[in-house]
Amino acid sequence: MCGRYMITSPYEAMAQLFEASPGELGPDAPRPNVSPTQSVPVVVSHEGDRLIVPMRWGFLPHWYKAPNDGPLLINARAETIAEKPAFRAAAQARRCLIPADGFYEWAGPKGAKVAHVIRPRAGGPIGLAGVWQEWRPKEGAAMATCAIVTCAANGVLAPIHDRMPVIIAPEDFALWLGEAGTGAARLMRPAPEEMLEAAPADAETRALLARRG
Repeated sequence: MCGRYMITSPYEAMAQLFEASPGELGPDAPRPNVSPTQSVPVVVSHEGDRLIVPMRWGFLPHWYKAPNDGPLLINARAETIAEKPAFRAAAQARRCLIPADGFYEWAGPKGAKVAHVIRPRAGGPIGLAGVWQEWRPKEGAAMATCAIVTCAANGVLAPIHDRMPVIIAPEDFALWLGEAGTGAARLMRPAPEEMLEAAPADAETRALLARRG
């Protein structure tokens, strides 16, 4: 799974990479410990334009009566996303990109797991594959929610964890966002091994991750 990630690039860098216009995203400050249920920037395609908009990380199916009405769906498995009732419609029509500068995984025996930092070797933001859903409560405003799509780990991640987020290459952004026709399913595969580097987290980062966010 992918349960924590980092955003350290400014919105300007995101806008440039994704060729998108930022919306009302809040303070432009580094977030080295992004946690589930927090508001995160998400790239969507809307009527021919790409926008960066805030969403809750934690997908809420339309049948949830409250945000805590079922499991916290922060990830969607690539192998079953087209079949699961929670994600099936979103996988077809509501795909998104979730900007990140890296993510975290834990390895080791239970009770003594060590946090690892996984980053792109080239630095800068990358686009994690995501799906999104607008959730409407009985009362109050609608809420946009998202989940990160995961797949089997590549050779870099496999010694640490058996899963990793799907990373979409810039040349495939249009296909994943539904701007370039059909065939996005082929993008749900492990990232090339040369793309990423992984290392145990230092003491400061471990202390940061011990907190929720």
